Amino acid sequence: MINLIDKLSTGQNLSYDELYRLIEHRNEELANYLFEKARQVRILHYGHDVYMRGLIEFTNYCRNDCYYCGIRKSNCNADRYRLTKEQILECCAVGYELGFRTFVLQGGEDGYYTDNILADIVSSIKSKYPDCAITLSLGEKSYKSYKMLFEAGADRYLLRHETANAGHYSKLHPQTLSLENRKQCLYNLKEIGYQVGCGFMVGSPFQTTECIVDDLMFIKELQPHMVGIGPFIPHKDTPFADKAAGTLELTLFLLGIIRLMLPYVLLPATTALGTIHPKAGSLVFLQAQRGNAKPFADRCKKEVSFIRQ
Repeated sequence: MINLIDKLSTGQNLSYDELYRLIEHRNEELANYLFEKARQVRILHYGHDVYMRGLIEFTNYCRNDCYYCGIRKSNCNADRYRLTKEQILECCAVGYELGFRTFVLQGGEDGYYTDNILADIVSSIKSKYPDCAITLSLGEKSYKSYKMLFEAGADRYLLRHETANAGHYSKLHPQTLSLENRKQCLYNLKEIGYQVGCGFMVGSPFQTTECIVDDLMFIKELQPHMVGIGPFIPHKDTPFADKAAGTLELTLFLLGIIRLMLPYVLLPATTALGTIHPKAGSLVFLQAQRGNAKPFADRCKKEVSFIRQ
């Protein structure tokens, strides 16, 4: 298996079967070798820099009913909230003073925030902080909506595909959602000109090694600017409440593979990683961190899509 890691580290692609064997035959010795190679690549391209992002979770309302998600519309126990434009701008002011130069506006697919409302918020932030990048993570939208927000000043968009295997996707989502549309959204975002981020859950219910390889092959095909992966963490108010969580071990192994597959990609230290291991975000080859820029934690009940219990 060492030869497969060496092959990846020299810029060569692994076949479907090679990726499958590498994941299936992983062990501690192989993982340590992979991590060393991944560190070398990260240091080559990013040194020891860490990029901080100010995360503003401005709504936990969502029209969708994804089976793994704590803010799914059927969760009657979620304490819902929305931030006003003024509150969001106050978050940015606090974050800017703290040194953040990237703001991430994240929320469920909340119809309250129309395209016009969102565009006004984005343009206001961009006007007040022209030296800052604006990242959106607002789920699936139309091409027209994405373009409008881009023209308002948004720079980046995070849309985790969650799984690139159609059969697996159908087991994680209701029939109203489709993998085909999810992927098309990502391609639309790239075409418009966004820096695009995708990603998936590690260890989600019904996930197989074949599913993971499908994810890696899709990521290679998409060539995103960012990849956010993290372990599945069961939420107590979802249909998957009794399912096992994903592991740190497999998550880190896959992060190492992704670093070698896409040497320049931004790999954020995700919330879920920090949840299962307090030092996970500082390990190995991650070079992006996110910090909380909102001073409304007492009102914003910390219901994020994949953890918050």
